[in-house]
Amino acid sequence: MAAKSPPRPKANADRDARLKQALKANLARRKTQAQARGDVDNKQVKATEQDDG
Repeated sequence: MAAKSPPRPKANADRDARLKQALKANLARRKTQAQARGDVDNKQVKATEQDDG
């Protein structure tokens, strides 16, 4: 049997850094999308309130 090499801590750190960066990018994209949807929804609500009042 071949001896298993110990896990590489640098590889784990690199992976964690990539995951953290991807998470930040995804959160920023989702925040932008939510703000865009919110702006559209707010305009629709205001238009509906003006029609009712």
